[in-house]
Amino acid sequence: FKLLRFQLQLSSFRLYCTSTIPSGLKGIHVMALKISCTALRGKIFSNWAKTYQCQPELYFIPESIDQLRDVIKLATIHKKVVRVVGCGHSPSDITCTSDYMISMEKLSGILEVDVDRNQIKVQGGVKIERLHKVLEEYGLAISNIGSVSDITLSGAIATGTHATGVDFGMLATNVLEIELLLANGELMVCSRHQNKEIFLCALCNLGALGVVVSIKLQCEKSFKLEQQQSSCTLDEVLDNLENEVRSCEHFRFGWFPHTNDAVVWKCNRITKPKVDSYNWFWDSIVGYHSLQFLYWLSSYFDSLIPWINRTFFGLLFRKPKYRVDDSYKVFNFECLFKQYVTEWAIPRENTGIVLRQLRDWLNTNNFYAHYPVEVRFVKRDDVYLSQNYERDTCHINIVMYRPYGKFIPHDRYWKAYEEIMLAAKGKPHWAKAHSLTYKELSQMYPQYDKFCKIRDELDPNRIFINRYLTQVLFEGREE
Repeated sequence: FKLLRFQLQLSSFRLYCTSTIPSGLKGIHVMALKISCTALRGKIFSNWAKTYQCQPELYFIPESIDQLRDVIKLATIHKKVVRVVGCGHSPSDITCTSDYMISMEKLSGILEVDVDRNQIKVQGGVKIERLHKVLEEYGLAISNIGSVSDITLSGAIATGTHATGVDFGMLATNVLEIELLLANGELMVCSRHQNKEIFLCALCNLGALGVVVSIKLQCEKSFKLEQQQSSCTLDEVLDNLENEVRSCEHFRFGWFPHTNDAVVWKCNRITKPKVDSYNWFWDSIVGYHSLQFLYWLSSYFDSLIPWINRTFFGLLFRKPKYRVDDSYKVFNFECLFKQYVTEWAIPRENTGIVLRQLRDWLNTNNFYAHYPVEVRFVKRDDVYLSQNYERDTCHINIVMYRPYGKFIPHDRYWKAYEEIMLAAKGKPHWAKAHSLTYKELSQMYPQYDKFCKIRDELDPNRIFINRYLTQVLFEGREE
């Protein structure tokens, strides 16, 4: 069924393939397929945190829509799974496969900028960090972004990436239009005015519908943010939570386990001159390198962790700080070194219940957790697989660092956290590791079965479905 010729180019090759499609494939009999596309054989993919990895049979780097279409055709012929990978920042195996992997790094161009309407259209592989720079040249900015910009825009949209602000939705709520390359090779444009149901699936698509080849994004005029950092107790912020989340445009806080200490960040749009609060010694030498060494040491003496948390809160977070800078520079913050991380979203009114239960569990179960427990707030939306579907949410993120890449036990903590979140009507973040299957997830999302039905229609042969998606879209599901 296949004849392959390889022309070696350094560590990669151009793949030229003439294939005959088996006559048993639906609606297709015999045809010839010729491909010219850079591919890597033997490449090992791993995510940023080095917690998941895979070795795809072929790692494709298409440079055009036609090449991308041919890779999908080839996968269909040979019954291979295809997964599109961005920057690998997701702390889960959502992109992993042993079949075909596609990088969109060569399909990352800027297609159109409409300054009058504050809109930009880009290819699916564009990184958000590049998007900031381009928008800045036109006097534009993204209204609300998460903590990391070294990720692709399409990957961020696919997994429900969000920032914080009770009047701001997740990143995908700023999307006006998405263009998908489907499993059958067709291009489909969808928006709230065209193919609306598919659009509401595509705004949090998990990479399960097709390949996102272009995105039109609603932006706003560029702006600066004023960030005020202050400290308080966890109980103080929880007892006054509704007033706190309404006290500014973008509110978030972090709790330091094994203490009652919390740090609060409040951000607002402002026209004041920039004020830089960065300190090389405190933020880099102490806040990064010293912390990593001490957490590494605590992997042998875990009773050090409460002392580390208390000490670093006192050194870095107890005193007020003030900063004014370009919006994206304030939205982004240092995620430090490699880490295990998980995050769930709950109804906002359950925030205090969950955090106090988590505090009680840590205090009574002899498990020492790293800081911070990060807490953010997002406005409700109508996206089918959004954690914020028809409810205002609180997103709670927990972390255990991997100092110098070391394995740190965390399963017991993760299990207790999941149980607390499930009891509080929580939903796991799509890009972060969790144990749920279709059976549980379909009960959490009113439109879950509609998403699955539309997905099956767009990709009946499941070429975009890897092990992770089998778990969340098919396990426990009646065919």
